[in-house]
Amino acid sequence: MASEETRTMTPPTVRSSAAHEPREPGGTSTRAWTTRLLVLGIVLSALNLRPAITSLGALLEEVRDGLGMSGSVAGLLTSVPPLCFAVFGVMAPRLARRFGSGAVMCAGMAAIATGLAIRPYTGGTAGFLAGSALALMGIAVSNVLMPVIVKHWFPDRVGSMTGLYSMALALGTALAAAVTVPLTDALGGSWHSGLALWAGLAGAAVLPWLPFVRGRATGAGASGPGGRAGGAAGQGERARVVAPRPGEQSRGTHPAVGERAMDLEAGLEKAAVGPEADDGDRPAGDREAPGSAATGSAPEEAPQLRITRSRTAWALAVFFGLQATAAYITMGWMAQIFRDAGVPAGTAGLLLAVTMVMGVPLAFVIPRLATRLPHQGPIVLALGVCGLAGYAGLYLAPAAGALAWALLLGVSNCAFPLALTMVGMRARTGPGVAQLSAFAQSTGYLISIPGPLLVGVLYQHSGGWGLPIALMSALMIPQMAVGFLAGRDRTVEDEAGR
Repeated sequence: MASEETRTMTPPTVRSSAAHEPREPGGTSTRAWTTRLLVLGIVLSALNLRPAITSLGALLEEVRDGLGMSGSVAGLLTSVPPLCFAVFGVMAPRLARRFGSGAVMCAGMAAIATGLAIRPYTGGTAGFLAGSALALMGIAVSNVLMPVIVKHWFPDRVGSMTGLYSMALALGTALAAAVTVPLTDALGGSWHSGLALWAGLAGAAVLPWLPFVRGRATGAGASGPGGRAGGAAGQGERARVVAPRPGEQSRGTHPAVGERAMDLEAGLEKAAVGPEADDGDRPAGDREAPGSAATGSAPEEAPQLRITRSRTAWALAVFFGLQATAAYITMGWMAQIFRDAGVPAGTAGLLLAVTMVMGVPLAFVIPRLATRLPHQGPIVLALGVCGLAGYAGLYLAPAAGALAWALLLGVSNCAFPLALTMVGMRARTGPGVAQLSAFAQSTGYLISIPGPLLVGVLYQHSGGWGLPIALMSALMIPQMAVGFLAGRDRTVEDEAGR
């Protein structure tokens, strides 16, 4: 058991040195506890990354009637998620460097809970959009930090861990689509209560991150022999706290909150901003950094990747954007397509849930399969063909074959966990993954903003779903092309240089 934990938490390059480091009694069990808490935080956070969107999709007609929205304004509402992801997602690495990744994740979940709780009761379209934007801001920073956390702490399990949180994400998405309408009916038929109840799930996701916030606070600004005090205390001081010398008492109110939480924060901060080029994914406490407290010298910062010079990064960003376009059109409008075809509201919500729940098993299978292939292009093409078939069915017989089209579009939507997996595979180091994740997601979400809005405009002015479905089908072709290019076996470090 201990060897497995060492393999998970300590990269192979430093096993021998880590094995000889003195550790306090019970250190192994504390590290295991921290790992389990981290996994719990990842899963609960992933569950909250889509209910804000799919719960609205299930009740979109009621919200439109209640707030007096036109089809174009509803299209604008469904474009808010990618807009917020593009604007706020790029800020995630900088926020993680300043406040710590645990604090950013905790604040993100709190923002989701607050936004979901207030948006139904603001009394107008502008207030509803503002509440939605607050929740989506929390979702945006969590989206970007998830691959960074996985790459740093589970470097040899990127596929399985990406599958785990992608599966949790798909489960939360499907759950919101399936039960929002029945719960709304059970609560008296008010769409306000049906949307607000999802704030409780987000509130629960705040809790696992609280120890890591406290751990950073107890270690920040501490000084010791040869160290620096206050905000200038850098990675060196943090390294001394993580790996105490014999007889030295670790900082913090509890070993898991103090020492191990500091270990987590130091590692996540390093993964997010890449302070040292040669350390890869090594935790701060397991390296002999030039900026250690013993030497008192400042650590050298590695130059940032010129990420925009990488063709793979651009291909991955465009692929991310086009798959996000398809996903948000599906989450925002598919239930309405079925309702306009004569399908009851509750059944339409269940069909949307079927589409989303397909991601639960496939989000675990596809990343594991992708990590075993030298080229992920064939998976991209297979998912694209399923999407084209689903769109054709929605156009030709939306009600008659509704379940089949929902299943096909659910398979196609699994391009999202595939894109996340490729983010982890197209860079060699934690800092590289952080830059690629921020670039691909922020650029990709910018690309995806017009799609849901155009669907709303076309729906309103054409009076039907023919033109919107034609637009969705047309966008699937370039998605398949750029996804095939992004799946080639190469890294952004090789293309962009340092």
